[in-house]
Amino acid sequence: MSQANLHIVRETYLREKPVFPFCKGCGHTLVLRKLDEALDALQIPPRDVALVTDIGCIGLADALFATIHTVHTTHGRSTAFATGIALADSVLAERRLKTIVLIGDGGAMIGLQHLVHAAMLNVDVTVLVCNNFVYGMTGGQGSSLTPEGFITATTPNGNVVPPIDLCGILKNSHAPFVARALATDRSLTETIREAIATPNFALIEILELCTEYASRRNRLGGSDLRDLAEQNGWQLGQIVKRTDRQPYFSRMVPTNGQEHRWEGRRIEAIQPPTHALRKTLGVVVAGSAGERVQSSAAVFSEVALGEGYSVTQKNDNPVTQGTGFSLSEIKIGPEPILYTAIEHPDVLAILSADGWREAVAAGWMERLGSDSEVFLDEDIPVDFNGAHLKRLPLRRMFGAEWTAMGLLTMLGVKYRIASFVDLLQAIRVAFGDRAADAVKTGYDELKKNEAVS
Repeated sequence: MSQANLHIVRETYLREKPVFPFCKGCGHTLVLRKLDEALDALQIPPRDVALVTDIGCIGLADALFATIHTVHTTHGRSTAFATGIALADSVLAERRLKTIVLIGDGGAMIGLQHLVHAAMLNVDVTVLVCNNFVYGMTGGQGSSLTPEGFITATTPNGNVVPPIDLCGILKNSHAPFVARALATDRSLTETIREAIATPNFALIEILELCTEYASRRNRLGGSDLRDLAEQNGWQLGQIVKRTDRQPYFSRMVPTNGQEHRWEGRRIEAIQPPTHALRKTLGVVVAGSAGERVQSSAAVFSEVALGEGYSVTQKNDNPVTQGTGFSLSEIKIGPEPILYTAIEHPDVLAILSADGWREAVAAGWMERLGSDSEVFLDEDIPVDFNGAHLKRLPLRRMFGAEWTAMGLLTMLGVKYRIASFVDLLQAIRVAFGDRAADAVKTGYDELKKNEAVS
């Protein structure tokens, strides 16, 4: 086949002869078929499409798409996941990825702030809200989009609460593209195509019926959807189409071929590094809330990223936030990290009594490997011995506020992840001179006493 004819070949997005798992007459089937048609019209390579689904019946779409990336998320959080995907692609990759969210009315309400925030940021995400007016997967309960007078499992005498206008909320959140359509509209394919094609945030609220609950209880058919929209004052068709908003990534304006600028923060271009660290290193830092454990881990991670390493960071703390433990898990390696959990930490740093209690409660002590290093502040009154245990005066040398940053600076130098000078500069930029001076003083003192290798 000639190169000139390649573009007319239909790309495959849905599986061959897909078996849709939805109830007979469910609008989800129509939506997915029209999404497939829209992608076909755009001729986007399947590898350049990321489909992010929410919990609910519409989330079953994952298994129906064979050749595109699919991400199944937690309830209401699909737009947040999609925002992260789109931002990563626009900032770190080639800006070819089209990220599409499939979410129901329940998920849209649970994750309303995520929708609002994505619209405010103006990320290249297309959200298809499949609004069938009820929680179809869990028994037909009412949602915040259930029409007034609608009979549901939780409003058996008819809903007395007026529904919100989702499109109105997104319009007032500065979304550049907002539309409302019926699942039965012949023009839905073109509306979806147009939404995906825009480089901006786009949302389409698609009205449909849950045939298992909504249709039966309210004696409605697909032909009644237009009247239902009119009765609730829901405008159909294009509601907003703006072209004057710049996408979020454009705020990172290239100043030259070696760097980007974003709100005054300088991000150096990553050059092909010579890695001193040959394998992935798993570090767990357990300390007390309010003592900058997680923010210190973030600065350390940013430095490692700047050195060309792959890095992941996961945090944990109790709901009290300002009291109790604070914990951060960091993985650093020369290759992409595809599994973020730390099964056996290479380094376990326990910086306070709160950190010790959490390390014991969470099972970190049992998960130490034969080569695991354990750094334990010398003032923690516990009876623990290990082959690779180092008791150090960390809090006394660095001060409680900078113990985590001091310890991570030691590790950065020890494992040759970054130079002491670069780490100290990062601390100065992130936390100021006082923090950098505290870390330097503590580090020099420990080095003088040969506690730092």
